[in-house]
Amino acid sequence: MVTAMIFAGGVGARMKSAEIPKQFIEVDGKPIIVRTLMNFQLHTQVDEIVVACLESWIDKLKDLVLEYGITKVKAIVPGGENGHGSIHNGLVKINETALPDDIVLICDGVRPLLTEKLISDCIATARAYETAVPVTPSIDSVLESADGKTCKRSLPRKEMFITQAPQGYTMRKIMWAHDEAERRGITNPISSSELLIELGEEVHIFIGERENIKATTPEDLRFLRSYYYYRSFENFAKELSLNDEG
Repeated sequence: MVTAMIFAGGVGARMKSAEIPKQFIEVDGKPIIVRTLMNFQLHTQVDEIVVACLESWIDKLKDLVLEYGITKVKAIVPGGENGHGSIHNGLVKINETALPDDIVLICDGVRPLLTEKLISDCIATARAYETAVPVTPSIDSVLESADGKTCKRSLPRKEMFITQAPQGYTMRKIMWAHDEAERRGITNPISSSELLIELGEEVHIFIGERENIKATTPEDLRFLRSYYYYRSFENFAKELSLNDEG
């Protein structure tokens, strides 16, 4: 069994959208959360989807799931106080019926450009190693600073990687991590991979895709709108070309 656990419990403060959470913002006619969910809906290896959603927007999400025919969504649960809490709520729901070796794909709800290959690679890697974290090599130099004002150390770029999602885990591995986090009082790790690393575990990485952006800021939103506009233009040009040939 492969379950996609989508967490969409935040309000998106960095998007600076006061009226609507970032996951519900429309891009080219569809909410970002719908585009993210559809990538898992259409993937043949994904059996079901569980979503942890901002509680006041659960009814809206249910309406969207029905409108767009996202039939793999088996449950929508309230989000938590932070990303970790939302993931935990979703995992608890999945764990009601999951087996220890089942795979869970943990993904934020604002990654509309996920590809079939990336999801497949994540599933295969998680099955082989119990952990699967997509990364891209850093193309920028990285400086370390404790105060954000001064720096005394430059980190070796060839050893730096940017984490992405979905991150894949066996249920046994990720539930152990969440139980251990609760026992140790760890309440707000940045991501599931960083939680495991904080617990002293090793995570297996594989190369992801640079286009797989997380829509976090207004700049990301402009990129997405440009992307879909350009794709629409390409499709229109292709149709014109076919018509001319006919």
